[in-house]
Amino acid sequence: MLKTYAKYRLGQVVRHRKHPFRGVVFDVDAIFANTDEWYDAIPQESRPSKDQPFYHLLAENEQSYYVAYVSEQNLVADDSGEPVDHPDLPDLFGDFENGFYPLQVQLN
Repeated sequence: MLKTYAKYRLGQVVRHRKHPFRGVVFDVDAIFANTDEWYDAIPQESRPSKDQPFYHLLAENEQSYYVAYVSEQNLVADDSGEPVDHPDLPDLFGDFENGFYPLQVQLN
């Protein structure tokens, strides 16, 4: 039986290791759970292993807001202390406190 543990938690602010965006974790898949088309679109030399946690993020960069799906190996904790401005944050989370957003809705 495969056991995986997520390094980051719901409401935590993280940033991508290589690309200039950051976001708030709103869901976690224990292993890859997206489409093969999505995975195959990643250049082979950059493809992460599928047997690690993948995070759903309310993400932002300098140009836009979006939802991102990122492997654990490509994330680091964002210790800037700065809030994320994604417009969907109030739908799921409360106000930014001590580097985290407290969950405000019941998830399955």
